Amino acid sequence: MSDKANISAEVRFQRIAGVAGIVFVLVILGANLVLVPAGLPTPGTDSGAAGAFFADHRGLVAAAMAPTPLAWFCAVVFGAGVLTAVRRAERAAGTGWSLVGFAGLLLQNAAFTVIVAIRYALGLAPETGALWVLHDALLALNGTFLALALVGLTLAGRLAGLVPRWHAVIGFFAAAMQFTAAALAPVVIDEKGPLGLVGLSGWLLWTIWFAVYGIALLRNSSGAERA
Repeated sequence: MSDKANISAEVRFQRIAGVAGIVFVLVILGANLVLVPAGLPTPGTDSGAAGAFFADHRGLVAAAMAPTPLAWFCAVVFGAGVLTAVRRAERAAGTGWSLVGFAGLLLQNAAFTVIVAIRYALGLAPETGALWVLHDALLALNGTFLALALVGLTLAGRLAGLVPRWHAVIGFFAAAMQFTAAALAPVVIDEKGPLGLVGLSGWLLWTIWFAVYGIALLRNSSGAERA
């Protein structure tokens, strides 16, 4: 295949990856916009009350969670697109931060697969309080993987000139909040309190960072195509 054809294929893949990043954000925000107004229990909620919610809203939870496999698929495509966009710069610099970030995406997919499975299980067995505690623990500890993705892909994006400084600041700030929430997991899941807002705020910044990164991939593909 000629160099021109290779570049054209890379541009198309980056465009697909950019769209995938935006779709990922839309899916996870959509699920929460359905469940949160319905009363989705927050970390630290009593296991009995949490089980009752999932039992009473089993159909709603199933409908809201149904598109999440698409989100996980899109996260992997997005990560691969970032790897493609930054690989030349990273090879020249001798770094591999994009691989760190991609590993974070894969691990958060794995963690959230279990979280969603627990939500389904609670709809069928609401009396199993230990499941809710495990849910909260995974949700908090997942911040470690989100922090990995944020730090790795942000550093790689900055090195390659893919993301601006303000975007990097959002990424690092979100990573710090997510990692803090993960470190405080035992406290966060013990009872409801303001510390739960640390992880929530970091998650909201994560969605902004993710969507903007998807747009950056689209812009980068357009610039490469014009060049």
